[in-house]
Formats: sequence, structure tokens, C-alpha cells
Amino acid sequence: MSQSLDNKIDPIWTSSRTARQIFALGEVEKDITRLLSLAASSVALLTLPQTDGPDDGLPQGEERSEQFVLEVSEYFERLDSVHVAIRSSLAHIRQSRIAPSAITAPPPGFVPPSLGVGLPSGDTDSNGESRGLQEERVERDAWVGILSALTRLKAAREREMVESQASDSMDVR
Repeated sequence: MSQSLDNKIDPIWTSSRTARQIFALGEVEKDITRLLSLAASSVALLTLPQTDGPDDGLPQGEERSEQFVLEVSEYFERLDSVHVAIRSSLAHIRQSRIAPSAITAPPPGFVPPSLGVGLPSGDTDSNGESRGLQEERVERDAWVGILSALTRLKAAREREMVESQASDSMDVR
């Protein structure tokens, strides 16, 4: 990973090789989403200009062909990067000698949490649904923020009390 990328991601994702691989797979997921978007826009560029909707914003004439070439080029670049990342992850799993029995498929009907990988604990939210890692981090950060705010408030009140006592003692003289 590049140094600039390392500065933008949570340090937990750089803490171990496995964490970096999991982060890389998350990036692959984003690339797959982009691949689908590129495929859709490429197909739209292949349609006849007469079928374009007024809000499509698709180029006309030679620009249409040039845009198609650009999008297809990006599509194949991303497809290649997804291919390499998946092969790298598989190589990591093989090198780690993870037993196939340790990698189990989710039960039928499993719906993953909306914001990330679920934690192994049985914690659930008020709706009875388990929370993902991202949700747990948001809650942790909120509590850290609350603690920080309360600590600052307490220190400010203590300063006010000391200043008030000092001014009261000056008034008595």
C-alpha cells in the first residue's frame, strides 16, 4: 500500500497482513461496484442516440465513441485489478494454511449487517439485530466523545469555582 493511502485508512487495517488482506477485499468490493456501473454506462453508450432519455446526459457523435472507449478501458483495468486482488487473497489463505473447514458459508437466508462485518459477540441493538464492526466503532467513538466533553465541562466548572472562590476572598478584604 502506498504511504498516502496508509494515512487515510484506519490503523486497524494496517496492523497485520490479514487485516491488510481484509481491507484489500473491501476495496475489491468497491471495484466490483464500479465495474457494474461502468458496464451499465458502456451499454448505454452502445444504444442508438435516438433512444437516449432527456436526462441521460450521454454524449453525441464522436464523443460518444470516445467515451465508450474510455469507459471500457477503465472497466478492463478494474477487472484486472479485481482479478489480481482476489488471487492475492487466495494465495494469502493458502500461505496461512487456513483449513477449508474454518471457512464456512453463512446459513441460508443470512443477511449481513448493513455497515460491515458482524462481531462474534451476541450483542444486539434495540431492534434485536446484531451490529456490525462499523456500528460498534461509531458507538465507541460516540462514547469517547461524550467522555471528552464531560471531562472538559468538569474542568471548566472547577476553574469557575476556583475563580469564584478567589474573587469572593478578594471581596472579603
